[in-house]
Amino acid sequence: MKPLLQLLARNRAFARQARADTLVRVGATAQEATVYMYGPIVQSALEAEFWGGVASETFVPALRALDVDTIHLRIDSPGGDVFGGQAIAQALRDSKARVIAHVDGLAASAATIVAIAADEVEIAIGGMFMVHRAWTFALGNTHDMLEAAALLEKIDGTLATQYAQRTGADEAAMLDVMDEETWMTAQEAVDSKLVDRIANQDEQDEPAAASTQWDLSAYANAPAPAAPIGAHVTASAPQIKVTTMNERVRLGRRVQMARAPAA
Repeated sequence: MKPLLQLLARNRAFARQARADTLVRVGATAQEATVYMYGPIVQSALEAEFWGGVASETFVPALRALDVDTIHLRIDSPGGDVFGGQAIAQALRDSKARVIAHVDGLAASAATIVAIAADEVEIAIGGMFMVHRAWTFALGNTHDMLEAAALLEKIDGTLATQYAQRTGADEAAMLDVMDEETWMTAQEAVDSKLVDRIANQDEQDEPAAASTQWDLSAYANAPAPAAPIGAHVTASAPQIKVTTMNERVRLGRRVQMARAPAA
């Protein structure tokens, strides 16, 4: 099963439940609105009905309709469709409101592009932030595969540009970080400058419970899920390395990318 389809399929039940409970709930006063992006990101409402998750088709109009001074965007998402994520991110950038993103649990893949589009980004002390290179599906002959690779290269470039603008790092360094599928703890995300601060949960007006139920097995380097209290953990269990972004940038390795000819 392809990774993106695997991510959606293995999280379908939980995402559909999250959608039913809190996913696109918007509570607004004259000054502030709180919007929940809990779940995988998809493009169409039909996809969201089937897979669960956040559909840019419906989420973006809800964002653009908000006439407030401040938007609090609460995120717990394993990622999903990059173009759906970009549409949400652009709606945030276009908003006249000050946007504060709160990573309550996980911001992975496309969800990170949404998060960094906010004016401020904070993360829960137990939250995580993950960046990687884009995925796609491809079917056909060598020409089709080369076209798919060229498209992925362009997408990776646009992602790296956005990360670089946020952090001040150069795009080549960001591509290197993406190449490693880098998982960051809250402090590592702050150190990387992708996130501004760790949330002081005592001061949160509306704390949200972070999800611990996303199935992240579609990713190569995802940290293993925490064992339930009382569960037996063997000494031979594999240890997942969480690579810090700063380590990758300091190493100064550069990814040499073959650029496709312009159409």
